Amino acid sequence: MTTTPGGGLEDVTLLSDARTRSVSAENRDGAPGGGGRAQRGDHSTAWASRELPVGWKKSPCIDLEGRTRRTVADLEGPGVLQHLWITVLPQHLRSIVLRIFWDDEESPSVEVPLGDFFCQGWARYVPVTSVPVTVAPAGGLNSYWRMPFRERARIEVENLSTATIEGFFYQFTWSQEEVPEHAAYLHAQWRRADPLDAMSPHILLDNVEGQGQYVGTYLAWESHQSGWWGEGEVKFYLDDDLVGAQPGQGGEGSEAPTIFPTICTTGTEDYVGGAWAFESPQGSYAEYSTPYLGMPEVHRPDGFYASQQRFGLYRWHLLDPIRFRERIRVSVQALGFQRPIDDLVRYKPLRDDVASTAFWYQSEPHLPFDGDPAYRPLTWDLLDPT
Repeated sequence: MTTTPGGGLEDVTLLSDARTRSVSAENRDGAPGGGGRAQRGDHSTAWASRELPVGWKKSPCIDLEGRTRRTVADLEGPGVLQHLWITVLPQHLRSIVLRIFWDDEESPSVEVPLGDFFCQGWARYVPVTSVPVTVAPAGGLNSYWRMPFRERARIEVENLSTATIEGFFYQFTWSQEEVPEHAAYLHAQWRRADPLDAMSPHILLDNVEGQGQYVGTYLAWESHQSGWWGEGEVKFYLDDDLVGAQPGQGGEGSEAPTIFPTICTTGTEDYVGGAWAFESPQGSYAEYSTPYLGMPEVHRPDGFYASQQRFGLYRWHLLDPIRFRERIRVSVQALGFQRPIDDLVRYKPLRDDVASTAFWYQSEPHLPFDGDPAYRPLTWDLLDPT
């Protein structure tokens, strides 16, 4: 018997032949009986345990040297990653890139700044209470995305800054079990446009081929002007919608559209479950975090250096996955209002700073992210949120 995929209260009553394993700085390969065996830690605060015997808290974390990549988990399949927990000082949330490789692929299926993967795109901790992502005080990053793999799973972190990052804590729990033939692999991709090109949408996802389902969006959005910014529509182009279109081309722009979506939402705040500019009470934004959608983060201008408004928003399509057979493209417009000069309000295309993380499951192999002309490799200057 294998575990069932739901992970709910009913599932915990079912016995299983699966085996639970976990990797951390205290058990780096997850071996049975392998935890807490360190003689001393290899991190900057190892001195704190100098008087403790083996078996006590010797190696709870690691340090990440500047401009280096480090594999923090290399798991033999088949199995399912069930929970990721990480914490690090908030100023490093956009300095670290999280990558996950399935089986023996060379191109990662997940490549996202650490903070954005956990809905923390502005490098400040904010609480999030949702089903797949929870951020707990004071900076505990938790992911419950189910991540099946058949042969191997490798998790890598890269420190893009020049300085050593001290105190990177992590614990990844997975189940050694058979994976159903129809189970797809988790993918996540980050993109940023700062600023958006004039009259152009922000592309969340493109250049995807294969069968799958889109399951989530996180947006870190900075408005570059005063006034309302969230009139733009989120659009999902599925399968035959994209026949004849090239990656990064087509769709809405400064000219008439050449392709049209199957799913077209009515506004950015509507897409994440809100309405009427999130205004509650009058003249103020209302933050919220729910199991499937939210706007947990609002940075309000203070009239000094931080004069631009910043927002963090998410929508999880867990109960309403957007399924595709062959291909998918996802975009969002940046659209606000013109100031009326004749008592008639007009829409105004904006050139905001928009960073997105798209989450989807698909069959492998996947196309490399850098095969898309609109995709930009993750570099320090691109990730820097300041």
